[in-house]
Amino acid sequence: MHYHDYQDLIENNLIWIQEKLAEDKAYFEKLARGQKPPFLFIGCSDSRMPLNSFTKTGPGELFIHRNVANQVSLTDMNLLAVLEYAVEVLQVQHIVICGHHGCGGVEAAYKGNARGAVGNWVNPIRELYLKNRHELDALPTEQERLNRLSEYNVIAQVENICKTSAMNRAYQSGVFPSVHGWVLELTSGRIKDLPLPLQEWRELGLMP
Repeated sequence: MHYHDYQDLIENNLIWIQEKLAEDKAYFEKLARGQKPPFLFIGCSDSRMPLNSFTKTGPGELFIHRNVANQVSLTDMNLLAVLEYAVEVLQVQHIVICGHHGCGGVEAAYKGNARGAVGNWVNPIRELYLKNRHELDALPTEQERLNRLSEYNVIAQVENICKTSAMNRAYQSGVFPSVHGWVLELTSGRIKDLPLPLQEWRELGLMP
């Protein structure tokens, strides 16, 4: 891995600008006109999670919110504002919660050793582990347990998205984005599209 110092980032920006202008002289003029991304991505803050790279998308295609362990907290005003803007103004067609294997926040919750603000933040994952402890502990290796917990965490956060007032208003209007849960396998670069219990959520009244 090549580590950049601060000045490298500025110089790389100038190189990138020249590359884009060589491809399309009006690139930045078009970019500045506005955005209409079809996707809202809620992902982990992990530095190995450049969602544009993994999905081969460019500026203007993804509306992105990231936090530690891709949490959807119903009291997080930052996330709720992003969600409301994405759904009601940008009118995104898809909402993707994207976690990953090898997540430090998930591991800290699993081991119960997170402290301070991080400990409070990942506590819902800790509770998720304890709720499913019998099943998770039956898996043969710790890595398998952590991977499965990452997947459970993603599904739980998709369910939380369905509980928000912004999504509830969208559901009542009859025009709403579809929801998806992804896990990125860092060892292979592949995205795992998780099956979601949508029918169960419909029966609970979380979505139409």
